[in-house]
Amino acid sequence: MSDSVLARRVLREHRRLVVPLTLALLVNIALFALVIYPLSQRVANIAQRESSAAAALAAARKEHAAATGTLTGKDRAAEELARFYKEVLPGDLPAARRLTHKRIPDVAEQFDVEWYNSSATPPAPERGSSLIRYTTKLDLAGRYRDVRTFIHALETAPEFVVIDDISLREEDAEDGLLQLALQLSTYYKAAE
Repeated sequence: MSDSVLARRVLREHRRLVVPLTLALLVNIALFALVIYPLSQRVANIAQRESSAAAALAAARKEHAAATGTLTGKDRAAEELARFYKEVLPGDLPAARRLTHKRIPDVAEQFDVEWYNSSATPPAPERGSSLIRYTTKLDLAGRYRDVRTFIHALETAPEFVVIDDISLREEDAEDGLLQLALQLSTYYKAAE
């Protein structure tokens, strides 16, 4: 017997079973095509929109954190600047004079550097700033190692002093003394 004859015979004999199964298969295909597939596409679109929304939310949170950090950083910088003006810079002209005419000679003496002379220029406001610059010229003498440690002490001191100019020349070759001319500046905030 051929296959087609055999298939017809099976269909005839089991018609009660084959027809409902075929109808169920056709109903399943129709349900899939008309209901399940469109719903699965909607779910996929919803999932895609949800992931896009989550990415947008993450970007917005990152941007918010950056903006908050900028504000915090700006506030912190303002606080640090106020602390710098209050605690590091001399408060006024007398404090600037004490720093350059008393404190610096004391530091020089501490490192065996002799202080000979000092002269100050009148305080001058810095252009575009609320700070006033006070400049002093000092004449000192000492051995190289003492002069070097004195300059290091000035540069690392908690007081705000800027070495504008420095010149060294040999004073006494036998004793190894150097003559040191320093021009120092410090700043203080102008009275409001």
